[in-house]
Amino acid sequence: MLFVVRKTLISRFYELFVRSTSLHRISTATVRSMAAVASYDGQVVPKDEVVRFIEDCMRKAGTRAEDAHVVAHHLMTADYRGHFSHGMNRMQMYVNEIESRLTDPVARPRVVSDFQATALVDGENALGQVIGKYCMEMAIEKAKKFGIGMVAARGSNHYGICGYYTMMAMEQGLIGFSCTNTSPLMAPTRSTKAALGTNPLSLGMAGACEGDEFVLDMATTAVALGKIELAIRKDEDIPEGWALDSQGEVTRNAQEAYDGAAMMPLGGTERTSGYKGYGLGLMVEILCGVLTGSQFGPNIRNWKTADRVADLGQCFMAINPAAFAEGSKERLSTLLEQLRDLPAAGAVPVLVAGDPERQHMKKVDKEGGITYHPNQLKASEEFAKLMGVQPMKLVPKSV
Repeated sequence: MLFVVRKTLISRFYELFVRSTSLHRISTATVRSMAAVASYDGQVVPKDEVVRFIEDCMRKAGTRAEDAHVVAHHLMTADYRGHFSHGMNRMQMYVNEIESRLTDPVARPRVVSDFQATALVDGENALGQVIGKYCMEMAIEKAKKFGIGMVAARGSNHYGICGYYTMMAMEQGLIGFSCTNTSPLMAPTRSTKAALGTNPLSLGMAGACEGDEFVLDMATTAVALGKIELAIRKDEDIPEGWALDSQGEVTRNAQEAYDGAAMMPLGGTERTSGYKGYGLGLMVEILCGVLTGSQFGPNIRNWKTADRVADLGQCFMAINPAAFAEGSKERLSTLLEQLRDLPAAGAVPVLVAGDPERQHMKKVDKEGGITYHPNQLKASEEFAKLMGVQPMKLVPKSV
């Protein structure tokens, strides 16, 4: 009985967490709430404290200590890099799915087949980050031995930001690549119904110069679903071209987009080349769903339902540049600098993928911690009470 009550409370809290600022009328209670969140102004959360808080919540939910740390470090890294839609914002979802028995918090990945430079892994419905780390570590070992390693996984769950696994390979001097399928959220070009996921992908390589790198981490939809959740929390409109409403029409209303659950492909409408994003999403589906034997396309569980496990498919690759022409890292650094040095069309400079993240990390380090939206801090405080853990300790921002 206690489990049922706890599961219901957490499920309800998660729904309220996502929709916390979608109200269109300001009541007296809302005014009080706004005054409360104003107290968070000028406060940041140290990175170690973010990790501690998420670890505590995940352990309370039933994960092993080492797995709780894997998830916590991954989510903190997402926020540290500025990807707030996939950082602590996702932790409540993981706890909810454990409580609903949709994810096995103690499962371990299993190798199905291993053929020299490639392998197939069954995630056994473990936490996505646990599976992802296991697979990329295997791909790295293979790349060091064979020049390239590719590991595909099935039976997985939401695994966070693709770039985390890419950077694991980069830390070993390798090129990294990762992609995943997701619950159907993309409406293919000319369709009014979702049939593919946001299907993100990432590729990265470090240059020869210290700190120089290219890290692409992107959804194949116009935007990740988490960005719409954040827009709801902030009570903001979304740009045209992000999503359709429940009637299949382009909308700028974040709540209508959330309820319609039909994201537009990267590029938007057919007139603005949305079919290219559709094609990239399908490419990811082939690597992750078709190749692995996981669920695929419209057959994956809808993210709003809890009738079965997700059974997501994921792909991880590591490539050793030394297996190809010499001087690739030097050439990458040259290319990146040539691009950054191009004449700018406006006041802001030309960037390459990974530059905004590095700028955000520099800002976090300077300020002494991560700046979260007040509504997220308030929701996390309430979640800490629900889970019976210490809330995050905030510190004044360093200036």
